[in-house]
Amino acid sequence: MKLARLAGPTPVRDKILAIFPGALGDFICFLPTLDKLTRDGEIDLFTRTEYGDLLPASVKMRSLECYEISRLFVSGVEEEEKLKRFFAPYSRVYSWMGSGQPDFVRNLTLLSNGKLKVFPFRPSVSRIHITDYFLSCLGAGSSDEITPRIPIRADALAWSGRLWRQSDLERKSVLVFSPGSGAREKNWPPDFYATVAEWWEKKSAGKSLAVLGPVEEERDKVGGRGDRVLALRGLELGRVAAVISRCDLYLGNDSGVTHLAAAVGAKTIALFGPTDPVQWAPRGKRVTVITRNVECSPCLSPVMKSCLHHKCLTALSPDYVIGRLEELLG
Repeated sequence: MKLARLAGPTPVRDKILAIFPGALGDFICFLPTLDKLTRDGEIDLFTRTEYGDLLPASVKMRSLECYEISRLFVSGVEEEEKLKRFFAPYSRVYSWMGSGQPDFVRNLTLLSNGKLKVFPFRPSVSRIHITDYFLSCLGAGSSDEITPRIPIRADALAWSGRLWRQSDLERKSVLVFSPGSGAREKNWPPDFYATVAEWWEKKSAGKSLAVLGPVEEERDKVGGRGDRVLALRGLELGRVAAVISRCDLYLGNDSGVTHLAAAVGAKTIALFGPTDPVQWAPRGKRVTVITRNVECSPCLSPVMKSCLHHKCLTALSPDYVIGRLEELLG
């Protein structure tokens, strides 16, 4: 007679805290590292709240702008009962914030009972891809095949479907571009994007959508030319991801939105001027980087901000970029 095998107790998973302060592009490059952490335990992630749209359901997000994090920068708070209770449940803590702040490191080390690893936010080796750097913090190997992936939320996809119907886009070829970034010095001129939008309309009788940030100049120069460009402003990231996932082609600067386009699987063209694509290019099988490789590029941020000619971007003329697009699109 066979005896029934009794199920053993469900293994208790580690409770892990991760602290990540980066901008959107940094955050998307961090996603493979976050994925690796989720395989090891239950994750609470302190980061910017707007990234919640892009996180898997298995990750619990908390805002960086909270009492528990801000107090870590204050000397001598390791005995606060509120902080002790908060950090006590975590078996491991990983932080990409505060590596150069002695009070932060000391407080978090004591509150986590020494189960803490704090990493510099940027690598000491300049030409390592940022995705590989974040993975290396966990001792993981690097590979161009390791790419961020972002699923589209069902409600955001439904919203974008309504936008397509209301804007008569369902039977048109759609170009989405994002003319902004975290630094104006990285931006291709808005008039150049407008020229590409004109070409797109003539080439395919298509429509261009511009995902715009808060800069009024972008709206006036790119989104203000009649009805050629449909300007989308102030969208939450989940909706931005859904819009880009529906397009035929995405064009953008070295920016967080360009990394987002690659992560949702869109055909992505990334324009690089002063920054280094070896370190910052979005990863994905459908990503193409266009750059002119001028002699002074890439350059350091102080040089970038004081540059008088920006020829790394102006040499990327609309005619040159359109020529490359025609080659890529066949």
